[in-house]
Amino acid sequence: MAGGKEPIEVRFRLFDGTDIGPSKYDLSTTVSALKEFILARWPQADNNIAPKTVNDLKLINAGRILENNRTLAESCVPVGEVPGSVITMHVVVRPPQADKNSEKQLANSHKQNRCGCTIL
Repeated sequence: MAGGKEPIEVRFRLFDGTDIGPSKYDLSTTVSALKEFILARWPQADNNIAPKTVNDLKLINAGRILENNRTLAESCVPVGEVPGSVITMHVVVRPPQADKNSEKQLANSHKQNRCGCTIL
């Protein structure tokens, strides 16, 4: 990396191809702080797919899912990075998890809708 202590420029690519950034970050910035930055700047038009918490987001850099407690220095792959270039990280939104009550209702509805047909 460029000098090892210079800030790096990162762009976040969303699932629809739009970008957040690029912005410069210090190498000591945690992945969790990057996710908070993304949440604060999430496009308002995507209300149905918008993440609610940091845990709803995954950041992917060079094919690796980045861990929340790691820093940029620990997470970035130094091979192929050119000083002054912009690193693109992909953002994936986890689908909302169904709560236990809705799972039980769904399971019960499948049981009630069984067909009683017999093929002879």
